[in-house]
Amino acid sequence: MTELVTIVVIAVGLAMDAFAVSIVSGSAYRQLQVKHALRIALFFGGFQAVMPLIGSLAGLTLKDHIADYDHWIAFGLLTGVGGKMIYESFKIKKAEKKFDPTSLITLVALAVATSIDALVVGITLSLITKSIILAVTIIGVVTFVLSYIGVAIGKRFGHFFESKIETLGGVILIAMGVKILLQHTL
Repeated sequence: MTELVTIVVIAVGLAMDAFAVSIVSGSAYRQLQVKHALRIALFFGGFQAVMPLIGSLAGLTLKDHIADYDHWIAFGLLTGVGGKMIYESFKIKKAEKKFDPTSLITLVALAVATSIDALVVGITLSLITKSIILAVTIIGVVTFVLSYIGVAIGKRFGHFFESKIETLGGVILIAMGVKILLQHTL
């Protein structure tokens, strides 16, 4: 049960980038319809599920070699990704005037950009869970749902919440890294 809670919390933390971008997408594209929101959520959720799967496969090949200090690796990776998210949340971002978040090229670029962190976290997942398929499914579904909600919030409220959500995601990932480290060292 603790493992499931950990995976859900990591999923929420990872989904914050996609959630923040979904809010921007919803605020930038005035002709946004339900089909557009579903498309954005599907791309973000799909990439967010595939990337940690790839990362976990890399982690599984290294698992026997790093078993004695895997908790330090998990801590370092989650803290690094979380710190990066917090840092980026304070950077001033310029909005592009002709931004179409529903175009295929834009969606792929945004989905890859928001899921790079999940690739790194996938290495950590291979060290803390035996059911990687369940973990990536949870990550994908959580990201899909939060992305869809993000588009709706963005359409309604715009950029007000964007940096605060990304900061929260970073804090969540750092907290999970600390939790994993404490569990293994105490």
